[in-house]
Amino acid sequence: MEWPPPSTSPSLVVRSPRQTVSLIRNRRPHRDWGNSSRPPSFAAHDHGPKPSEVYGFVGSITTVIATAVYLAWAYTPEPALRSLGITYYPSKYWALAVPSFVIVAVALSMGIYMGLNFVATPPPTSFNTIFDENSRERMTFSPAMEEERPIEPISDISIDHINNLMFGDR
Repeated sequence: MEWPPPSTSPSLVVRSPRQTVSLIRNRRPHRDWGNSSRPPSFAAHDHGPKPSEVYGFVGSITTVIATAVYLAWAYTPEPALRSLGITYYPSKYWALAVPSFVIVAVALSMGIYMGLNFVATPPPTSFNTIFDENSRERMTFSPAMEEERPIEPISDISIDHINNLMFGDR
């Protein structure tokens, strides 16, 4: 197979990044609107809703319907459900038990999460609260470099400097 294919115009074949940039800069807008003198409408280029929008819409509708069914089941008396022909449903005990279990599970998970953070945090007297393996000391530049002083790299502020700023010289 020969390259470029015979049906492809040589101006559309790109072989390097520099040629790509050159092609983008030199390309004129393509106007193939058929017999019409005006551009095609925006809807012609629209390819439908995004999947995230569809999932959000379906999720919100499902949540509303599930909440309505749950509230109808929880508050409707059993004789009314039987008169409607609904005989197969969970016990009303679960109308209170499931939300209670969920609330307790969320509260316990938040408590466990905070406890794990306290366990993982070093004590206040530890030097690990001041220095760690990612600490960077501030670089000092010689006076000869004062005219062409480069931008200082990211570094930590020393604890002595912070104490002087906060408390002054005592």
